[in-house]
This record gives sequence, structure tokens and C-alpha cells, in this order.
Amino acid sequence: MDKKVYELLNDQINKELYSAYLYLSFADYYEEEGLDGYANWYEIQAQEERDHALIFRNYLHENGEKVKLLAIDQPDKTFSNHLEPLEAGLEHEKYVTSLINDIYAAAVEANDYRTQKFLGWFIDEQLEEEDTADDMITKMKLFGGDARSLFELNQEYAGRTYTTPSPLAQA
Repeated sequence: MDKKVYELLNDQINKELYSAYLYLSFADYYEEEGLDGYANWYEIQAQEERDHALIFRNYLHENGEKVKLLAIDQPDKTFSNHLEPLEAGLEHEKYVTSLINDIYAAAVEANDYRTQKFLGWFIDEQLEEEDTADDMITKMKLFGGDARSLFELNQEYAGRTYTTPSPLAQA
């Protein structure tokens, strides 16, 4: 495997685990605000991000590469209203998309077709992640100021259940 591609893939494990920490901090904020549905949504999101790290880890092992686990930074965001974590979530997902794009570009440059194919799932996943984050912001802006509507949104997010990502389900 190309050295640059390997380093980016290995680093992505750390980035995905950081994402899990970040989303757990969002869940904590919402739990402390009494919005257990939003907390549930972000707890599941954190679980998905941990799973993404495992998918990258498995891919490196499947390709005979050694995994180097790195320290995970502490999330440093604080929030003063219910919209801010959602906006931070969209900003973070756009950042993760840029990281996936960087890995893909390195794989193209290295003629690493296997990694390009592997990253296809993540490219689709990031489109979904950004769309969902944007939708949550829109709903909060439209309905978050009304207590009954916020309650209903909270109930909607309380109904989210965890689903194993397909690359892990197939492993």
C-alpha cells in the first residue's frame, strides 16, 4: 500500500474515534437539557462513528498493514442553545467529508483501485450524514422555538435505533 494512503487511512481511525467522542459530548449536552431523544440520536451517532473507525481498522488489517492507534483529543465545544450542537455537527460532517476526499485523492494518485472502491461506501455515507445534519438544523430552526414542536422532534429522535453499518455486518 502506498505510504501516504496508509497514513491517511490510519489517521482516519483516530478521526472517527474523535467523532464518536464529539457526538457523545453532544448527547451529554442534550441529556443535561432534558432532551433525551436528541441525546439518543447522538449516542447512536457516536456508535456509528466508532464503527467507522473499526471499518478502517479492518481494512488496514485485511491489506496486511499495521494499525497504529493514536491519542484521541478531548472535545472542546460548549453550547448555549439547542441549535449550536446541530450546527457543529454539520460543520464536523463537512470536515470528515473533506478527509475522505483527501484519502480518495491520494488513492487515485497512487493508482490504488482497491482503496478507491473501499472508500465508495464512505462517500455515500458522508452524503447521507451531511443531509441528515442539515435536515436536523432546518427542523430546529422551524420548530425548536415552540415547546410542543420541540417535544415532538425529541420524540422522533428518541425512536432512532442502532443499525450495524453494512461493511461491518458483512465482516
